[in-house]
Amino acid sequence: MPFIHTVPPEDATGTLKEIYDEQIKKLGYIPNYHKTFSLRPEASLAWRNLQSTIRSKMRLRRFEMVTFAAALALKCTY
Repeated sequence: MPFIHTVPPEDATGTLKEIYDEQIKKLGYIPNYHKTFSLRPEASLAWRNLQSTIRSKMRLRRFEMVTFAAALALKCTY
């Protein structure tokens, strides 16, 4: 049982439904990070824009290495 309240896909409306539908079409599932933003879908869009801006200035490999290094430093296993 999660300790973060999320909106399930069948209850999603508006912007959240659009985000969920896009992720299902693109990935075949809804990633947990999108579910955590489900009560504030505008924050999900802002996060996506921030990531896009950061990624646009570096190669994918570098972005992945920086992400991996940050996860190691934070002891994040997700």
